[in-house]
Amino acid sequence: MVRVGIIGASGYTGVELLRLVAGHPDMQLVCATGDSQAGTLASSLYPSLSAAYPDLVFSEYDPAAMDGLDLVFLGLPHEASMDMVPELAPRVRCIVDLSAAYRLKDASAYPKWYGFDHTQPAELARAVYGLPELHREELRGASLVATPGCYVTAATLALAPLLRAGLVENTGIIVDAASGVSGAGRGLKHGSMFCTVDEDFTAYGLLDHRHTPEMEQNLGAQILFTPHLAPMNRGILATCYARPAAKVTTASLLACLAGFYRNEPFVTVNTGVPGTKATLGSNAVHITARFDERTGHVVVIAAEDNLTKGASGGAVQAANVALGLVETAGLTNVGVYP
Repeated sequence: MVRVGIIGASGYTGVELLRLVAGHPDMQLVCATGDSQAGTLASSLYPSLSAAYPDLVFSEYDPAAMDGLDLVFLGLPHEASMDMVPELAPRVRCIVDLSAAYRLKDASAYPKWYGFDHTQPAELARAVYGLPELHREELRGASLVATPGCYVTAATLALAPLLRAGLVENTGIIVDAASGVSGAGRGLKHGSMFCTVDEDFTAYGLLDHRHTPEMEQNLGAQILFTPHLAPMNRGILATCYARPAAKVTTASLLACLAGFYRNEPFVTVNTGVPGTKATLGSNAVHITARFDERTGHVVVIAAEDNLTKGASGGAVQAANVALGLVETAGLTNVGVYP
């Protein structure tokens, strides 16, 4: 069994990791830290965990408790993860970081987009980007994995095949995406309170959302990204617009996407319009595409669960690859419906 620790287990990505590890045939939870909730019975904070973890109590972080673990997930703020990785690296076999601390390969981008200086260039250089659909071979045997951003996962999977095939231009791409409120985390914020979110739909992060450089890094393209907050718990719907770089039709776009993902267990391409509810609780991404002859635009739409494929599920998938486990272990491509 793979012995697992989760640091920052009391947040939304942490509780999702706990759910997935509980159902994983090859993983055994050894410790779960949550400094802000240290001493709290996990099932009292999250009753959904009662059956799987009736006696689990969140602990304070102790690096010695991680000694010899096969896998440690980090569900921490960016700077905290950045500082912790060098301390953990000699102690554990594989670290999977859910923050953005090791996603951007250009260290000089961090002050602009994340507001801090990156002080771990060696760790940044060895981190492997945790999107198996594009980086599966690099992930095998990786000891430090940087999982993608939630919006980034949807936009990257929607656009990468078309850009790689030369079917769309790599400038002027627009990504319009909406996320559920859980993407803001468990912390109490005015912007994610019920009375703020309910009966509202709003854009935020105009022109400078921090996922922009990550999308551009993945795609090798210029992206104008506008995120929106939707009054739902979970899910991301990304609608992407691009100009064709070759003669395309709706059929040729769908064929390109379907061919690229034909052996991918978690990506479904079809003519139906994706919806977030169909991916709820799953590691699935649903994608479709259209070519609008009237305006000359390519439209690609992707739906996912922001906490599963967009965060913790994607992290488990990447960990499976890194550790040589069955990639689909502990994950499902079937959403909860209705």
